[in-house]
Amino acid sequence: MSAPTPIQVLVVDDHAVVRRGVVAYLEALEDVAVAGEAGTGSEALERLARASALQELPDVVLMDLQMPEMDGVTATAEIVRRFPGVKVVILTSFGETERVHAALEKGASGYLLKDAGPAEVDAALRAAVRDEVFLDAAVTRKLTQEMRAPRTGLGVLTAREKEVLILVAEGRSNKDIADHLVISERTARTHVSHLLAKMGLSSRTQAALLAVKEGLVQPR
Repeated sequence: MSAPTPIQVLVVDDHAVVRRGVVAYLEALEDVAVAGEAGTGSEALERLARASALQELPDVVLMDLQMPEMDGVTATAEIVRRFPGVKVVILTSFGETERVHAALEKGASGYLLKDAGPAEVDAALRAAVRDEVFLDAAVTRKLTQEMRAPRTGLGVLTAREKEVLILVAEGRSNKDIADHLVISERTARTHVSHLLAKMGLSSRTQAALLAVKEGLVQPR
């Protein structure tokens, strides 16, 4: 059997020491490769544009939030718009929950504390590329405390959509949801899209946070 293709990761942080620490973590992980580094959001977009032209886009961008020139929230929105196949995982300090909410609204796939260990970094990257959700329990509790109420309540969801919401919050991909409910992957994807639209949410991670906030699942 051939070796699995490494997950390609672009690291974006304006602090060189933090960036080098993250890169060192990544280089120690199996099946993960550092595709590059950037010190600002605008530099990240330039790197991605060049990589796209060469058809060498990374799988995941690890994105800091507070940076000069272009912050992580703005950069996340641009990446999701211009390079929809690239996942964005936010690198956050514990006090940045307002910015994390904003990044999730712009399409970020998840978030990690900057002092996360290698196992957590690895789990978050793999969840992102599988279109699953990785929630750091400590950050999740703080995020859910500050989470703005959705436009509508859970009562607008069908029983099946609520079931799908719980499975999303458990970190399951559309394929896992389909297998669990014995439905097609396309139907699972449709259920996820419908529940996001009904709840006024823009990402699976936001949906998972809502499920935690409403007590449907416990943060891991």
